Amino acid sequence: MQSESRKLVRLRFAPSPTGYPHLGNIRTALFNWLFARHHSGKFILRIEDTDMTRKVEGAVEVILDSLKWLGLDWDEGPYFQSQRLSIYNEIARKLLEEDNAYLCYCSPERLSKMRQEQARQKQPPKYDRLCRDLTQDERMQLQAKGMNPVVRFKTPLEGETTFCDLIHGTVTFKHDVLDDFVLLKSDGYPTYHLASVADDHLMAISHVLRADEWLSSAPRHVLLYQALDWQAPQFAHLPMILGPDRAKLSKRHGATTITEYQGQGYLPEAMVNFLALLGWSFDDKTELLSQEELMKHFSLERVGKTAAVFNKDKLEWMNGVYLRKLNLGEFVQQAMPFLDRNLPESVERPLNLDYVSHVLFLVQERAKTLAEVPPLTSFFFLDELQYDIGLLLSKEVDAKSATKAITTTLQVLEEITAWDATTLEDILRPLAAELGLGTGKFFGLLRVAVTGRVAAPPLFQTMAVLGEEKCLKRLNMAKQQLSTYLS
Repeated sequence: MQSESRKLVRLRFAPSPTGYPHLGNIRTALFNWLFARHHSGKFILRIEDTDMTRKVEGAVEVILDSLKWLGLDWDEGPYFQSQRLSIYNEIARKLLEEDNAYLCYCSPERLSKMRQEQARQKQPPKYDRLCRDLTQDERMQLQAKGMNPVVRFKTPLEGETTFCDLIHGTVTFKHDVLDDFVLLKSDGYPTYHLASVADDHLMAISHVLRADEWLSSAPRHVLLYQALDWQAPQFAHLPMILGPDRAKLSKRHGATTITEYQGQGYLPEAMVNFLALLGWSFDDKTELLSQEELMKHFSLERVGKTAAVFNKDKLEWMNGVYLRKLNLGEFVQQAMPFLDRNLPESVERPLNLDYVSHVLFLVQERAKTLAEVPPLTSFFFLDELQYDIGLLLSKEVDAKSATKAITTTLQVLEEITAWDATTLEDILRPLAAELGLGTGKFFGLLRVAVTGRVAAPPLFQTMAVLGEEKCLKRLNMAKQQLSTYLS
């Protein structure tokens, strides 16, 4: 691939398939995508799969599916670094020829002992440059012993490297804190440093937006660009994402991979909105922004330097807002897979779409995630309820009064000719006073009897959707169960 003019805005997302994409990975992808789209540029997808020992089966497919789910389309790729090894080997050879790199024959055992000794002396881990000045004869002797070398970069021993980061400003690293990092491993595979620099140049990447943890690698990359006489892209190192306790985001803070959030019933629109606000803001008050609005307004000027804090409560709130924005048909379509998958096996499939629509109309305002829909609605689909009969009782309502209330309710309901929420309320509301019960206690008793729960959607709408047959059956069952308290 030939280099293109640097005037074009070209960004890349370059994940490594050593695991499934977590929030930090995807936030990085989103910021790159938004920046590219804001500037009418190109978004390139590159799979950095050169660490063969840590590659996770299926990770590439999950990465692609996650981007598609979030609507982060790419203009080029995916390119695979494992298919570009000859390019990296040729660049390493060029660096060796121009004395910007050298062959290192140190064994893993020696390097391990060296690091242990450095740790014992409380020194930073850094290669001691044993092989940097080997003579040609010494290299040939080591080669004759069958030792496969790595290629290391010759970092200048003195001076410093300065570059401009679009978020952090001017950044300077002294060369004496940098080591002679590995460019090419003994198996011929490149390290991240060589492969990413080579590909960013050859793919004409104009801006590199990546996690803050790579800031310390930036001077190495700048030195490599200089050694190869290439123009470096502009760098922007994005703030970390921390948990509410200010610790690094991990499993204990909730799901961390994007596929887990998808499985928990978060909408992609909500995830994009939420992730965009992890380290970036439109202003000091706006929380809800569509993908189109994010593309229009995104800029690095409003990306913070300090770590962003992950707040799952905010994500749930935001997802609930997006769920309520759906029309009923869309909500049903999104929730149906969760109902099919998570309702009890005893529930007959396929589900009746018309019935499901009536049910979901009652819970759309309450659901924060699609995964909450099955537990919120399961009583609508079950033939028989299982609940603690004690829920029908309270200090004010004993078994005798509860039985009387349900018996009277059954008598009244068996005489009505229409079964809708308005009719049910007109009949049952006055009945509370006749029974000497407050509406709260009476309606609470009926709610438990017909749903098996103390909290459910509005009682009369719930009864209307459940239907006459099911409600009468459940009231009779409650009456029968109460008889055990009276016997």
